[in-house]
Amino acid sequence: MAVDSSTDHVSTTNWPSPFGVRTRLVASSALMLFTELALIRWTGSNVVHLSYFSNFVLLGSFLGIGIGILRSSRAKRLPYYSPVMLGLLVLVIAWKPVTVDRGTSSSVIYFTSLNTTGPPVWVILPIIFVAAAVVLAGPAELVGRCFAELPRLTAYRYDLIGSLVGIAAFTGLSFLGAPPIWWGAIVTVMFAALMIPRPRSAAPTGRGLVAAGLSGALVLAPLLVMVGVLFHESTRPENSWSPYYKVQTKAFTWQNVPLLTITVNGVPHQQAIPADARLQWEPQYGLPYERANVGKTPKNVLIIGAGSGSDVAIALKKGATHVDAVEIDPRIRDLGKALHPDRPYQDPRVTSHIDDGRAFLSRTDKKYDLILLALPDSLTLVNGASSLRLESYLFTQQAFESARDHLNPGGAFAMYNYYRETWLIDRLASTAQSAFGHKPCVDKVGDDLQQAVVTVGLTEADQTCSGEWGGPSAITPPPATDNRPFLYLFTDRIPSLYLITLGLVLVAGLIGVGIAGGGSSYRRMRPYTDLFLLGAGFMLLETKSITGFALLFGTTWVVNAIVFAGVLVAVLAAVEVTRRFKTPPVKVMYVVLFGGLLLAWLFPDEWLLSMPVGLRAVVAVVIAFLPIFAANVIFAKRFTDTADGTASFGANLLGAMLGGCLEYAALIIGFDGLLIIAALLYLGAFLLRPKTPAVVRS
Repeated sequence: MAVDSSTDHVSTTNWPSPFGVRTRLVASSALMLFTELALIRWTGSNVVHLSYFSNFVLLGSFLGIGIGILRSSRAKRLPYYSPVMLGLLVLVIAWKPVTVDRGTSSSVIYFTSLNTTGPPVWVILPIIFVAAAVVLAGPAELVGRCFAELPRLTAYRYDLIGSLVGIAAFTGLSFLGAPPIWWGAIVTVMFAALMIPRPRSAAPTGRGLVAAGLSGALVLAPLLVMVGVLFHESTRPENSWSPYYKVQTKAFTWQNVPLLTITVNGVPHQQAIPADARLQWEPQYGLPYERANVGKTPKNVLIIGAGSGSDVAIALKKGATHVDAVEIDPRIRDLGKALHPDRPYQDPRVTSHIDDGRAFLSRTDKKYDLILLALPDSLTLVNGASSLRLESYLFTQQAFESARDHLNPGGAFAMYNYYRETWLIDRLASTAQSAFGHKPCVDKVGDDLQQAVVTVGLTEADQTCSGEWGGPSAITPPPATDNRPFLYLFTDRIPSLYLITLGLVLVAGLIGVGIAGGGSSYRRMRPYTDLFLLGAGFMLLETKSITGFALLFGTTWVVNAIVFAGVLVAVLAAVEVTRRFKTPPVKVMYVVLFGGLLLAWLFPDEWLLSMPVGLRAVVAVVIAFLPIFAANVIFAKRFTDTADGTASFGANLLGAMLGGCLEYAALIIGFDGLLIIAALLYLGAFLLRPKTPAVVRS
């Protein structure tokens, strides 16, 4: 058993904080995770590209964290560059927010703005990637300094505890709907507590006071600029914040009809319109009720993507006696509840659910006369997954089959949206045909945004079409599946924009590590190639866990936060077991790891989805966290015996950046295929592990 002989003490290594090393480590790690989450969240609300490329902020964060850890052993000053860069980044983005035109890519569809503002994607993404790396390098450098003062696993333990604190704090603020001024205030206080010098004596010298004042100015001046920007944004009356978006509202009257426009992250998203006016101006929204049920009025209706309530109001207008309204975003639902002209959510016939639509279907035994996917737009990614959008699992063949199984005899399933491309309409119609066994009704609305209504009855006799759909063309992609739920991806290749950007990310990483380490970084990390591969494999396991739990329990922010925390708890458990007990040899743990990967590969999602929710949760946790636990016992045992703690930990973090790039392979091989890549990475780590017996450090 490894023995911790360190005591909590105040550092004398060029650190102005009066706190003990454990306290500093927890605070620095919490600051690091909190800042990373806040950056992903805030930049995505002001730079539309990052709603679809949030992983690039994550990759930049990993690069910065790795560089900061490597720098910590040779840096002579505190990382004042971090708050300076954070202030500049927030100021620049607030000054010039970025939107992207709807038609910027032919191989992947983005639901975005009506026009373009700000720099092009090839300019803004590298700027934000580099800025994120510089910002996160600062807290990571503070973490690295603490690692040098504690035994390996003790330091790693408190790093994980701090990370959990950071996640919990950000999750709590999301739950409360806190605006970004709170994020900025917390980051400012944490930076100030950790980096502004305190007098070392009762009567500090004039020189000491000047130095302290200069250091305080370097920390506080840019952060106060950031706080000012965020205060202005947070106090604008039209702005509010959901767990997913910056939400902006505008109420006005047009043709004597009261309207409410809702914009999220700078993208026009919804309009709350009275049902009579909506059906008069856009009669296509009534087509599902005309095409379905052959003259019968659907009494029991499920609406997924209920939003601010316009689709609910139409269902009530069409005679529904009960509506289950499912909306993933609580803020948008609440705005509709308070401000929709028809007040549909106040109607006693309506039951509102804040949930993911696919997860709601998997948990209910109710049957419906009509199930409607009402414009569930793709406006952001699931946090931590490079290609999974909030509604991705709604449009797979398995999702359509689940909807079919929840229909009453004579019932129907329908969807409508602005689909942008003909091939996307045909893909959805083809998916409906595969799930229901016959062609659906397809009504196209004649404009360049390709609005369409797709309706399919439980049987062909349960639908009435104005004309027969012509069927898929030669270029229509096959139906999306739960393994490859990439509805908006036209090709079976990774889009060139992704490949170019990922290539630039890797080049920037190579250059950044070389510069930060003063030429010695790669020499220092060379003995820890196995730890580098362990980091890459772990990132893929984490992604597979996030996407798997999103399918099983929903893509909501709550599920996402629980999975993130669960992964860290599994890692912390592995560290605690390694610290306190005699664990099996590394070879045995690799056997457990590969066994866990094989179990995850062999156990299909369909089996899990067919289980009761409680049993599903237990089995899913075992399958997802067994390989994570085993991999981190391996890491903990190896990390304990490294000669250079900062270099070995930095190598592991930079490996995670590579894993983040490899995530995009899922676009070709699916999320299950990530398990194969992870297995290959872990096999490489096994072959490259040191062959000499480990030396236990205390």
